[in-house]
Amino acid sequence: MEYKVLYRKYRPDCFKNIIGQDYTIKMLQNAIIHNQISHAYLFTGPRGTGKTSTAKVFAKTINCQHIENGEACGKCSSCLSFDSSPDIIEIDAASNNGVDDIRELINNVKIAPTEGKYKIYIIDEVHMMTSSAFNALLLTLEEPPSHAIFIMATTNVESVPITILSRCQRFNFRKFSIDDLKKQISYICEQESIEIDEDAINEIAYLSEGGMRDALSLLDQLSSSHEKITVDKILSNYGSISTKFIKDLISNIEANNVEAIEKSIEDLQNSSSDYKIFIKKLVQELSHIAIELKQNSNSSGLDYSQVKGIIFELNECMNKININVNPFLLIELILLDHMASNTSEIVTLNNTSKNKENVVIKSETESVVSISQIEEKPEETNDNLKEKEEYKHYFEELSKIRINNCFAGAKKDVLIEYQKIWQDLKQGLDLKPDILSLILDSNIVASSSDYCILTSRLSSTVNLINSKLDDLSQEVENFFSKKLHFICLSEDEWVKEKQIYVTHLKNKEPYAIISEESIENLKPKAQSDLEFVATNVFSRDKIELI
Repeated sequence: MEYKVLYRKYRPDCFKNIIGQDYTIKMLQNAIIHNQISHAYLFTGPRGTGKTSTAKVFAKTINCQHIENGEACGKCSSCLSFDSSPDIIEIDAASNNGVDDIRELINNVKIAPTEGKYKIYIIDEVHMMTSSAFNALLLTLEEPPSHAIFIMATTNVESVPITILSRCQRFNFRKFSIDDLKKQISYICEQESIEIDEDAINEIAYLSEGGMRDALSLLDQLSSSHEKITVDKILSNYGSISTKFIKDLISNIEANNVEAIEKSIEDLQNSSSDYKIFIKKLVQELSHIAIELKQNSNSSGLDYSQVKGIIFELNECMNKININVNPFLLIELILLDHMASNTSEIVTLNNTSKNKENVVIKSETESVVSISQIEEKPEETNDNLKEKEEYKHYFEELSKIRINNCFAGAKKDVLIEYQKIWQDLKQGLDLKPDILSLILDSNIVASSSDYCILTSRLSSTVNLINSKLDDLSQEVENFFSKKLHFICLSEDEWVKEKQIYVTHLKNKEPYAIISEESIENLKPKAQSDLEFVATNVFSRDKIELI
């Protein structure tokens, strides 16, 4: 016997077997019961939500000879011959979308049905039709023969002309809920004698993203090994991430455990996990924490603004990330950046005489809390804070100087030349991989002969580029044989600086070149480039040089 894939084998053949679309089914059945059948229907919604299946069931029921409470009897000649009925015409608009195809359809519409009461045209992916094809179909939809019914389905209703939409009854199909998916997966596993654990069912339901066809296709593939389906098998083969992993990661963020976070992200990358699934699951879990924090501010070690910031930046990362940039590196920086900038600063002091740790916790809203004898080394905390401020002050002054010097000698022809070189750099293989991955998401927006201002959409990328300014200059010099000085700004920062520049031009206030040597005395001593940037992105107390 020929094997039939699960989503085809368990495709519903009557209204009562269609799940998750209760409103639509009720309306269609009422139309049949009260004999108020329209000449044109449009089913819209995401893939795998039952649009085509519902269209076939609707068509079968309409032509049934013994309809019972809005359901096809399944026994009459029309029901039994439905799959081969000449009165049911299925058209794939993705491959039959031309005006000639539609004209042929229109000519056939005039022919009366052979067996059933109606001649029913099911047009799948109708949004793929050309403008000319839509125009040809328009008149038929306006004045169709009484025996013709059109049922159209689309995943992209925005591409369907309003003139078509206004002539159809529209039904929106929603994604299946997790519970609906789990229930159907469990039922099919029971019918097919497939061994599967509960966590695996949950994971399949999650990965299908509300699509029943996707869920059953995944189940079909997993069951082909004829072994018990476990969540570990799904995680290892489909790039998914366990809920426990997500919760452990959030716990490490709460505990300021930088090393554990770095290890977790590294494990994800090495396991070839899908970063999009990771972001979705992390955002989902963080959103639950955000709601709990609104109800009880002490329900988590994180605060609401911190959770909100991570969610928004991860979402931005998901929408704008360049596929050539290492996404896990950006995700890690987002997590560490928010952890460093929003959480309490923790300084650990070693008490050698008593062989125990003393901890000082300082936050924006709380006074300093001391555990044990803090007065033994108070100067270490002050030194750390002073050192951190020195790093920050130096970088701010360096940024001001480079922006100023770029504007002082800015020329349009130089900008055009450097932008072309920048594109060549991004498309070539001449740079080191770590530098190349950084600049792929950046652009030159202003330049003089010696200075360039870069912008990037992601703040994490801005921080990364600014952390490697000297390396970037050296790489560009090797490629271009010219020393250039860079500074990277976020798009919002660039808008502000550009406005300042325009104001200077209008007021005829010239820029004067400032030597970077003027701030050499501000640069902290015995400071490596890596240490300098790390202290600008993270807290000095969280850095250990080895």
